[in-house]
Amino acid sequence: MRIGIDLGGTKIAGIALDTDGTTRAETRVPTPRGDYAGTLDAIAGVVAALERQAGTTQACVGVGMPGAVSRATGLIKNANSVWLNGRPFAGDLAARLGRPVQVENDANCLAVSEAVDGAGAGETLVWAIILGTGVGSGIAVRGQALTGRNAIAGEWGHNPLPQPRDDERPGPACYCGRNSCIETWLSGPGLAADFFRCTGQTLTGEAIVARAQAEDAEAAAAMTRYRDRLGRSIAQVVNILDPDVIVLGGGLSRVEGLVAALPGTIAPHVFSDHFDTPVRASRHGDASGVRGAAWLWGAG
Repeated sequence: MRIGIDLGGTKIAGIALDTDGTTRAETRVPTPRGDYAGTLDAIAGVVAALERQAGTTQACVGVGMPGAVSRATGLIKNANSVWLNGRPFAGDLAARLGRPVQVENDANCLAVSEAVDGAGAGETLVWAIILGTGVGSGIAVRGQALTGRNAIAGEWGHNPLPQPRDDERPGPACYCGRNSCIETWLSGPGLAADFFRCTGQTLTGEAIVARAQAEDAEAAAAMTRYRDRLGRSIAQVVNILDPDVIVLGGGLSRVEGLVAALPGTIAPHVFSDHFDTPVRASRHGDASGVRGAAWLWGAG
């Protein structure tokens, strides 16, 4: 039995999977924002509840979370759930649960989930992208997360927008201290900010998508810009990683027609005589992160 925990900024989701990936139990609770000890207690409570529901004890536990465990210090870094940063989260949680735990970046959990039994099943190298309130990505090789020497593999969202046009320079400021990060263009708030710069209108990303589907010209133009920027940004990684499959997750990945349109916007920027890498929507949707956390212990 494997338990997966998806530690988000507003909720902690948990799932128990048996050896063939069948869901045996699920639950979720609010995240105790700003409360480190409370977060550890909440996760312990979720694990206990899942074990009761599934009729097991001492299940393997994997946790997907924003940020990563620093290779240098063993402490959490880069988490937008800032009360986790600088804390020995993995060790503290293992002590709290009385067993080893696996802790991994949430985008890597998406990649693992889709590689094991999702849209990338059977492929060697899966690159999974999250397009939502934030933008990130994860890499799975033979069903296992590629974390990297500095625990930053897949931090695609904090690279600059490739091949910027004159009207895209210097680009929006990012909370990380840089300008023109891919996240500032391709996240939901980034789409809204682009629409405001071009029209002076304040709309959410969801509203822009809805207007575009209703054939509003300004919203449709915003989505055309979005697809072009996404294609350029994906091609940059394809030229380095050349994955077997690209999987899209997050709220914006569900925009009608986006997945189907992407190969045509990626191909012109790929350094190859052809581009046939499949682009697919995540099979497990919003559950992919928590399933991937459960699979951190491996599928064997």
